[in-house]
Amino acid sequence: MTGTETDTDTDTDTGRSVPRRLRDHVGVVGLVYLGVCAVLLVWALVVTIGDSTDESMAGVIPLLATAPASLVLLVLPDNIVMAIIAVALGAAVNAAIIGWCTRALRRGGRPD
Repeated sequence: MTGTETDTDTDTDTGRSVPRRLRDHVGVVGLVYLGVCAVLLVWALVVTIGDSTDESMAGVIPLLATAPASLVLLVLPDNIVMAIIAVALGAAVNAAIIGWCTRALRRGGRPD
C-alpha cells in the first residue's frame, strides 16, 4: 500500500459501478429479493390500473412482501405514490437486513 491509499470501504467503492456496489452491500440474495419486490409492485400496479371496479386487493401482496418496514404506509397519506414509497422503503430496509444476515452467516464464528 502506498502513502496515498487508505484502507476504508468508501475508497474501494469509488471505482465500481452502482450494480456492483449494490451487490457488495446487499448480496446476491438481497438483490433477488429486491427483484421479486419490484416484480410484485409492477404486477400490483398493472392489476390495479386494469381493474375498472376499483376493488383490487393486489396492492396488499407487495406490502406484505416488504413488511414490517412498509407498514409505515398506515401513517402516510392515502395516495398511490405513498404506497410505492412505502414498498420501496420496506424493500430497501429488508434487503439491507438480508445482506447483513448473509454476510454474518458466511463469516460464521470468525470475527470481521
